[in-house]
Amino acid sequence: MTAARRLAVGSVITVLCAPLLHAQSAPRYREFQLGADLASVSALAGVPVSAAKTIHERPAVIQDQHWRPPYAPTGPAAPSPDPVQQIVFSFYNDQLFRLAVDYDHNRTEGMTDADMIAGISSIYGSTSKQPQRNPVGTSQVVNESGTRIGRWGDAEYSAELYREPYGSEFRLIVTSVRLEALARTAEAEALRMDARDAPRLEIARQKKEAEDTRAAQEKARAANKEAFRP
Repeated sequence: MTAARRLAVGSVITVLCAPLLHAQSAPRYREFQLGADLASVSALAGVPVSAAKTIHERPAVIQDQHWRPPYAPTGPAAPSPDPVQQIVFSFYNDQLFRLAVDYDHNRTEGMTDADMIAGISSIYGSTSKQPQRNPVGTSQVVNESGTRIGRWGDAEYSAELYREPYGSEFRLIVTSVRLEALARTAEAEALRMDARDAPRLEIARQKKEAEDTRAAQEKARAANKEAFRP
């Protein structure tokens, strides 16, 4: 590796990892604490609580909140650019159980898997060889993330680094092991309940649609009949 490339990679890794806390502290990513509620995470991110999207309402409330870094000036005097492109915060009953962090391709361009792993490892410690145990299968977020190239964590939290198979985009997924297990179980049950209730809900929807159509027609009929002049 040339001196210039070492310097470039080192600069990006510094920006990438500086806000992370060591794995020995409470599990978090930057200032975002796993287990925190939606209001506190939204306040830290500068995103309104009302922007959160509700994924399921039963048997538990599952919500996603999206964050993108604000526009930052560029130039020699500008602060080091944030390599994060976006973060999706996921909540189980108002508790943060997962962060999916997508890194900006332009801020990680040229960095190898080893470069990224070294950067994350400098904060979270040595990578873990143990596969993640997931009681209800693999989540959609993981399925869409590509190839897992590194994993860190313990019994309390998991941090997994992924790379897209046809590009150089990287994603870091940080989860609370306990809360994610609860969320995955709740999501599976929510899908089962939705499938069970789908025929009944569809009948109710069609009935309401028909009633609304009849009411609109009656209203139009009354108005037109009153105003009609042959």
